[in-house]
Amino acid sequence: MVGSVLELATPRSLVGFQRGEGSKTNARPVELSVPPCSGGSEFPAQTTSLCILSWINPTVKLREMDDINLHHRFLNWRRRIREREMGEVRPAQERFMRLLKNGDILSYQGNSDEVGCYVAPQPLSKGTCYFEVTIVDTGLRGTIAVGLVPRFYRLDHQPGWLPYSVAYHAVNGKLYNGNPLGQQFGPQCVRGDRIGCGIHSENPAAGITTVFFTKNGIEVGSAEVPGTTEGLFPAVGMHSLGEVARVDLQAQWLLEEDESMMMVDSHEDDWGRLFDVRASGTLLEYVGKGKSIMDVGLAQARQPLTTRCHYFEVEIVDAGEKCYIALGLARRDYPKNRHPGWSRGSVAYHADDGKLFHGSGVGDAFGPRCLKGDIMGCGIMFPRDYIRDGEADGDDWERLEDQPRQEGIQNVLYLNDEGEEEEEEEEGDMEMERGQEGRKVAVFFTRNGKLMGRREVGVPLGGLYPTVGMLSSGEKVKVDLHPLSG
Repeated sequence: MVGSVLELATPRSLVGFQRGEGSKTNARPVELSVPPCSGGSEFPAQTTSLCILSWINPTVKLREMDDINLHHRFLNWRRRIREREMGEVRPAQERFMRLLKNGDILSYQGNSDEVGCYVAPQPLSKGTCYFEVTIVDTGLRGTIAVGLVPRFYRLDHQPGWLPYSVAYHAVNGKLYNGNPLGQQFGPQCVRGDRIGCGIHSENPAAGITTVFFTKNGIEVGSAEVPGTTEGLFPAVGMHSLGEVARVDLQAQWLLEEDESMMMVDSHEDDWGRLFDVRASGTLLEYVGKGKSIMDVGLAQARQPLTTRCHYFEVEIVDAGEKCYIALGLARRDYPKNRHPGWSRGSVAYHADDGKLFHGSGVGDAFGPRCLKGDIMGCGIMFPRDYIRDGEADGDDWERLEDQPRQEGIQNVLYLNDEGEEEEEEEEGDMEMERGQEGRKVAVFFTRNGKLMGRREVGVPLGGLYPTVGMLSSGEKVKVDLHPLSG
């Protein structure tokens, strides 16, 4: 039989001497490698030597050391399982890459070719069902995304690009729902805007979660997202130098913030025609495509202006992508795909360029541009002896529905490809309007209560109806059809 004595030289190796039976001079060193235990643990630091005395066969069995190491790994694995079952796991931690986090401020630290992403430590729940991100700086491109993702979402992808994630992207106003190809969803967001994200409802049985987004406290829209067992975690993505955002994981959103949303259907009778415009109380929201000039959204009041109600106002709640908002007056059969002022029988003040359009696609310099928060007004200065034919007859909109509409009016500035057919229609409209036009009145426009100017306009048969036009995604206005009386 052979005896062996092993001494610990390093935490990971055992050095000893193998000697023959009854001999001490023919001893030779033997090094035995011992891998570390599971989790990187080593032998205790205070251990300086280890003696193992055993009577074994002449051939040293290194497999026994592997068995010892495997046993340690098993014990460590069993300990982790027990901790998980008893809830003794580490608290969830936030994850982020290529971003610098200083308190609640996130700033991009990549090279603009790589995505940086932040994932919050806790998912949204019934107790905390909403969060907000304020854009402090849009950087080079403004590619900031706000949404929800699974717990272990890849940090080199924008939220919304991968399955089980959804996000509202500030640069283009698109919604990305588990797909790198987004869909038009809302307005662009710029410096100072607040993007919110929350959960409306969950359906665990169907595995569906309804996620909604807001801009500056006003809901933009919602989408259904496949749910996960661990929930959906707030996430922020960035992709260009200089981007900075502030995250508020404790934000609260109340529907009452938008007063007009609490008055749904209370003013629906005020509107005779709505095309690509959604009315919620006094709020009008553009819901068209906004891809071409044919995608105009039009809202026309049911009643024309009269000597008893001669003025109305529009407040720009959200300028949207381009602020293609127009306020004016138009005949009651005005084409639904024309901005007020573009076609005959209409006059309008356009917010995006401050021009006045009067029956033509070419506008005249008139006043300043109008932006978010501005109030645009339009009214008629009636002569003292003015009486519109049938003014006292009440609502004649129903009679209009039974009459053939003159939808053929075209604007040659914008539709040059219509050719001779368009010219014939325009000539017919001119003859019709000459026969319909009655007395001349002075139409005036205001901005934030100040008179911008006036224009003499012929009143067509049936009168001039308050009309609002919109043409770019995200535009919203609040309308007051009766701010004055007398």
